[in-house]
Amino acid sequence: MKFLDQAKVYIESGHGGAGSVSFRREKFIEYGGPDGGNGGKGGDVWAECVDGLNTLIDYRYQQHFRAARGGHGMGRQRSGANAEDVILKVPKGTQILAEDNETLLADLTEIGQRVLLCKGGDGGFGNEHYKSSTNRAPRRADPGWPGEEKWIWLRLKLIADAGLVGLPNAGKSTFLSRVSRAKPKIADYPFTTLKPQLGVVKANDKEFVLADLPGLIEGAAEGAGLGHRFLGHVERCAVILHLVDGTAEDSVANWKMIRKELKAYGAALDKKPEIIGLNKIDALSADELKEKMARLKRSAKRPVLALSGVSGEGIDAVVNQLYAVIAEAREAEKAALQIDERVEGRDE
Repeated sequence: MKFLDQAKVYIESGHGGAGSVSFRREKFIEYGGPDGGNGGKGGDVWAECVDGLNTLIDYRYQQHFRAARGGHGMGRQRSGANAEDVILKVPKGTQILAEDNETLLADLTEIGQRVLLCKGGDGGFGNEHYKSSTNRAPRRADPGWPGEEKWIWLRLKLIADAGLVGLPNAGKSTFLSRVSRAKPKIADYPFTTLKPQLGVVKANDKEFVLADLPGLIEGAAEGAGLGHRFLGHVERCAVILHLVDGTAEDSVANWKMIRKELKAYGAALDKKPEIIGLNKIDALSADELKEKMARLKRSAKRPVLALSGVSGEGIDAVVNQLYAVIAEAREAEKAALQIDERVEGRDE
């Protein structure tokens, strides 16, 4: 299945059905009163977060969604049928934005969550509604109310516990394939990964989701290369695993470049917990490894883990440290949720 994380779609709710002008006409009933029914309601347009989806690819092939008009009213006080709603099914983590691609309308982060995007028009009243003591034979009936229409953007931000970042060819896909059953494309040239890849990683008897994101380059936050549109996927991660190519000429400069792009993007990406891994140590001598570890640790002012995605050396230590940060974040989220529930209980 192809991965698509952004789509622009047109939505239109249904118009309300028109009311009817009708009078009762039966044998032996000389003055039958008004009996025109009301029009039915037009269909709404909803967005629903469903399980089993991880891409917006369906919206590449269909960009227009229109709900049906409500049925028209008829004689004998028969009201028109309400039209069926249109439901846009989207994966967990989808944001819905206005046409300007900036104004956030909804953020669907839980399975089963629904949001009304366009309300269907109400049906018009038939002439039976306007009957009164002073107007026994009204000839007024209303047309249905119009529906709503708009263009919206659907933007998917993957919900992963940890995100893999680094320059192209830093060994991110090799690492993901080593720690999970994911099968990303692996090759010895930059930009092998062109779309995010997800893998479920086991840490002892626990699991977490790791996202391999396409390599960033200098200027990614301003739209250069492939990285800009995928930086948003890092926003929902609890921790970042920053892989640095140990065989690069200047590993410290490469680390600083990615940190600069994370900060320039905003959304507090540079404030997220970061685990630094010096990768490809199987290709380094003992002296080279010692020197590069010391320089990177001195520049980053935090511990640096040595690992090799090819040989597997140091992999377990990285995975365990990732899960430790994720477990801490989950506990903090659970505690915050309990506090919110207590506050809501007091307000009630």
